[in-house]
Order: sequence, then structure tokens, then C-alpha cells
Amino acid sequence: MSIIQDFDLTTLDRLLRGFTLRPQALNLDTQLPVLMQALQADHLDLLPLPGQGHTLQRWQTLARVAGCDLALAKLYEGHTDALAILAECGAAHLVSDGIWGVWAAEPPDARALIRSRQGDEVRLGGSKAWCSGALQIDRALITAWNEDNQPQLIAIELSHPSQRIQVDDWQAVGMAITTSVHINFDDSPGIPVGQPGQYLSRPGFWQGGAGIAACWYGAAEALADYLREHRRKPRSDPHADAHLGAVDAALFGARASLRECAAWIDRHPSSDASFPVRRTRAQVEQAVEQVIQHVGRALGATPFCRSSHFARLAADLPVFLRQSHAERDLAALGQQLAQQPAGAWQL
Repeated sequence: MSIIQDFDLTTLDRLLRGFTLRPQALNLDTQLPVLMQALQADHLDLLPLPGQGHTLQRWQTLARVAGCDLALAKLYEGHTDALAILAECGAAHLVSDGIWGVWAAEPPDARALIRSRQGDEVRLGGSKAWCSGALQIDRALITAWNEDNQPQLIAIELSHPSQRIQVDDWQAVGMAITTSVHINFDDSPGIPVGQPGQYLSRPGFWQGGAGIAACWYGAAEALADYLREHRRKPRSDPHADAHLGAVDAALFGARASLRECAAWIDRHPSSDASFPVRRTRAQVEQAVEQVIQHVGRALGATPFCRSSHFARLAADLPVFLRQSHAERDLAALGQQLAQQPAGAWQL
């Protein structure tokens, strides 16, 4: 698998703009495969790998896709993350046509289990929850638990008849089209990827976590652009000006944090990035919440009701943002900070 280092953001912007500017929201039920195929045809899914000197460029791409549509970004980020994981785990030979996903949530009531091994394959039982895009993608990397109670990354084909998808529990309004379903496995085949425990222990785990924050940022930036365009009109609105100033300050801090984190990862590609990534995610999350509040208060109901693009982002972003674990993530950050040497806050 080749990874494009000189990634063409102009081509990406041109492709996405035609979808973003449509008078009606994207119908991703039917248009997602077409859009993903268009992205793949121009090799726009082959992002620079994180930690190889172009991490910021990777995140800039994720942010642009998120600014177009967060349901698209959810699947695009999962697909590009899967390609990066396969490369990092020495399994790039498994890449083939189609769209990939990554499902690694481990709620207590849903666990995929490796029941047996047959040569280079395993057979799976149990279940997997929060399988985003299962109705729209072709393959996935999932975590399953082996006989030693260790998580093992497994590649699966979603077309196999032994897998049963449950959709009844999915009642979302925001991010509705991603349909994060529950999948039950009944002696279902899969291919192990990497070593047991490698999914969590590899440097790319935390590097990918910051890519999610780039998606949050991209969607917030797109919402903020509506407020900026509103203030280009030649009439006085000091309250909207104040909201725009607050939005700019929030986005500036988030952007600086993402850039600093990307530079740190490129300088330390093999190091544990959990501390800088947790800090960045916290900064971006706080900024995005401020943007949502200020843009909504400044613009009122009109864009929520008359702009399909704005309305969809505004509905999807609060749900997407809950990939953060809120105070639990902040507590983990605080625990790590307490162990840092003196001067961690110096300018």
C-alpha cells in the first residue's frame, strides 16, 4: 500500500464543495458509497501515516471532510484509520477494494470472542457493539478476546452470512445515518492482525485519537464560517461581533493545540502520545462546545431551519463529540499531569 505524502487538499476541497453546497442535505444512505468511491478514485483515502512528518496534513484532511458532513467523516476517518493500522501492524497486504471500519468499543454487555483457530484464520463468537457504518462498509477491524483474555485485532468481511446485525436499538437523531449497530457472531471467520494487545500498545492508537479531535475541529470551523459570513453584511450587530470574537479565540486555541500535538508526534513517532493527545482532545472539545453555543446564540433559529448543511452539522456534532469521555478523560489527564516534571505549564 502506498501512502501519498504530497496530499492534494485542493482536489479534496473541490470534490467536497459540490456536496456541501447542495440545497438539500446529503442522503448518505445512497450517496455515501458514491462519494467514498470518488474519494478512493482520486486516492484521497491514502493519507500520510501519522508520525512520519505529515501528521498535521493528515488531520487537515480529516477536518475538511468533517466540515462537509460528520456522518461521512465518521466513515472516512474509520476507513483511513484502518489503513494506517494495517500498515503499522505489518498487514497492509490485507487491503483490498471497498470501505473499512474500526470497531474497538468494549462495553461489558458485548464482547467478541475467538472460539477456535483454523490455520491463518480464527472463528468468532459473542458480539460487538457500536459498529458504526456496518450497513454501508465492506470490511472491519475489530477487537476480539483470545483464550488468554487478551484483545486481538481481527479483520472481518461483513458480507459473511454467519454475522447477524441488530439495528433495532439505534434511535439516534444526530449521526443517525452512521447506524452504529450490534453484530452477533456465530462461528464467523476472521484473520488476526498483529500480535495480541498490539492494538492498544502501538503508538498509532493515541495518534489516531487526536485525529478524532481534528474531525471535531473541522465541523466546528464549518459552523463558525456561517457566523463569519453573517458578519460580512454591512449592518451593525455588536452582539454577533462579540460572539464571533469568542468563536475565533476558541478556534485559535484549538488549532494551536492540534498543530503542537502533530509536531510532537512527528518528533516522537514511536513514543506514547497519550498525554499530549489527551490534552489536545480536552482543548478541542472545550473549544467546540464554545463554538456550538456562540454560533447558535448569534444566528438564532434561521440556519437550523433553512440550511440543510448547518442543521445537519449542528445535530451531528454534539453526538460525535461524545466520543470524548468527558470528566473521565479529564481525570486521566490530571493524573498524568501530576506525574509530569515541574515546568509543564511554562511559556
